[in-house]
Amino acid sequence: QLQLEESGGGLVQPGGSLRLSCTASDFGLVSLNVGWFRQAPGKEREGVSCVSASGLSTTYADSVKGRFTISRDNARNIVYLQMNNLKPGDTAVYYCAADHRVIPCGGTGYVDWSYWGQGTQVTVSS
Repeated sequence: QLQLEESGGGLVQPGGSLRLSCTASDFGLVSLNVGWFRQAPGKEREGVSCVSASGLSTTYADSVKGRFTISRDNARNIVYLQMNNLKPGDTAVYYCAADHRVIPCGGTGYVDWSYWGQGTQVTVSS
């Protein structure tokens, strides 16, 4: 069973930046599509950004376009989420997920992703 692990979360002031990392055990992330999702208290989980296995295709939620960048380093089996100009509304637990299939990043697509990490807390507050 593939295990994912997120890191890089923390407390940051509005306008600040964080970089989240997603790594995997066993055979790694090389052949998998990877997504970043987040869930704020009392809200449904939502897709933030996804990247194809090749890295050539990326998607972003409208709320993070122009501020967040997803990238992957297949040689190191890591997927990053660079988050700039963070806002209080970005506060949530951030999860990475992976799957061999092409699954929608937005809407309720998150329910179909096979592998998940435990999440990392991102808090944006002054």
